[in-house]
Amino acid sequence: MPSRVTARTARLSALALLALLALAGCTPAPGVSTEYNGSGDGDYTSGDGTTQFYAPENRGDPIVFDGKTENGATISSDDLDGKIVLVNFWYASCGPCRSEADDLNGLFDDYSDKGVAFVGVNIRDDAAQALSFEKKYAVPYDSILDVTDAAVTLAFAQPAPPSTTPTTFLLDTKGRVAARFTSAIDPRVAVVSAMIDDLLAEK
Repeated sequence: MPSRVTARTARLSALALLALLALAGCTPAPGVSTEYNGSGDGDYTSGDGTTQFYAPENRGDPIVFDGKTENGATISSDDLDGKIVLVNFWYASCGPCRSEADDLNGLFDDYSDKGVAFVGVNIRDDAAQALSFEKKYAVPYDSILDVTDAAVTLAFAQPAPPSTTPTTFLLDTKGRVAARFTSAIDPRVAVVSAMIDDLLAEK
């Protein structure tokens, strides 16, 4: 069992990471690459570095996470076992988070009935702020509120840190990071869709 000092240090590290993520947020990357024609036999990284797809042998360990949502429910990685999962890190006052909302909703409409789960991770807001955003933009899935301890942010930090807000991940059916999209997805939603299709084809 970890000591109080160790637990406190881990919590402070998580909060520091969360603060850095928030400070780095709302900075859309210029010249986002949209070139992607399938995963092929290896990894893919866009020319500007904002889009990555990892071959199955390079995906590392499954991401283990859980947390309370804005509606008081709990979402955990155990609940999502066997599904492809889109995980979107966001907060309400983030401009690029607003600009990509419609595209995320469109992906949900296209893939939620095909074995793809959608989870938001709100890094800054309380439940009321998150719910207000979700009502305004008709977000159809729940978000974990990560502002208190940054536990979900920390869970993703080791294999593929969410270095800005928004950042979106695709997890494969084993819970491993298969793709990462830094900054808003709206300039490359077709790339996100193509990568989801490739993950579905792996099943």
